[in-house]
Amino acid sequence: MDATEVHEASVGVDETMTDALSPVGDAEMIPKTEEEYAQSMLTLRAIVSSKEAGVIIGKAGKNVADLRDETGVKAGVSKVVPGVHDRVLTVTGPLQGTARAYAIVAKSLLEGAPQLGMGGIAANNGTHPIRLLISHNQMGTIIGRSGLKIKHIQDASGVRMVAQKDMLPQSTERIVEVQGTPEGVEKAIWEIGKCLIDDWQRGTGTVLYNPAVRASPVGTTGAPAASNYGSRPYNRTGNGADFSDQTGTYTNRRSNSDAGNRGYPLVTEDGEEVQTQNISIPADMVGCIIGRGGSKITEIRRSSGARISIAKAPHDETGERMFTIMGSAQANEKALYLLYENLEAEKTRRSQLPQE
Repeated sequence: MDATEVHEASVGVDETMTDALSPVGDAEMIPKTEEEYAQSMLTLRAIVSSKEAGVIIGKAGKNVADLRDETGVKAGVSKVVPGVHDRVLTVTGPLQGTARAYAIVAKSLLEGAPQLGMGGIAANNGTHPIRLLISHNQMGTIIGRSGLKIKHIQDASGVRMVAQKDMLPQSTERIVEVQGTPEGVEKAIWEIGKCLIDDWQRGTGTVLYNPAVRASPVGTTGAPAASNYGSRPYNRTGNGADFSDQTGTYTNRRSNSDAGNRGYPLVTEDGEEVQTQNISIPADMVGCIIGRGGSKITEIRRSSGARISIAKAPHDETGERMFTIMGSAQANEKALYLLYENLEAEKTRRSQLPQE
């Protein structure tokens, strides 16, 4: 699949999420000036290899310290996880500084290409790829309808961008690879940052990718251990979590209760605010969630303490069924984990069936 096909496939996924977003839509968005964008705060993460991390940090941390001083951002790389080659670079600061910081990173990686074992490739085209981590829910804004936005970003900056279709393990982030000159990377990050700033609401509740999950223990069903799942708390409008694999996409869409919109949110018996989250489950996976006689869904309700209702009919032409979860943040998180665990167990079971 070439980059164009990836972009179009991504648009098709992300546009399905539009209706479930919070009431503040594009029509109500007040355009910012370039100066306002420049000063708007942004956190932008990227995956780097251990070798790339070494180049970015520099001896005794000199490179990353210089980067902070020059751009005014906060920047750091996650700790080494034994047996895992991925680390996460996090840059937080005004958009102008963030874009500049990534340009410096791109330049450092280009200059350090021989150390990274990429001397020939980098020397030939003067570029080194930056693998940004972008919330799945915000991908539609970056790609744009029919891929027009991502094409504009590429044309304006001269970079090549490829959006990966699948989310990273136990997270709702996807990789957008940006490859170009350091100057091109700076321009691209500026445009991408503007999209993320405008579309910040869809990024709330993102489950951040953590390289440690690749080395974490697994439960008896083959699903990730609960302690490693859903590390970020859900916000009051819900979490934008999605789980994708070869068997389908499980989309957890954010929604507000009518009561919450009127200013007095529903609360549980313990005084915690009730949150509503909708998960779209592929039709052929619904049975494994419900179980014989409703046994599995009953157990998930009991274990989590959340209310879970299931739409009787598909909600759109995809044939997917909507599961609505209502409860406290903790109850919803546990319900989501148990649903995900069951889906992963079923996926594993099906993959082990003899091929006809």
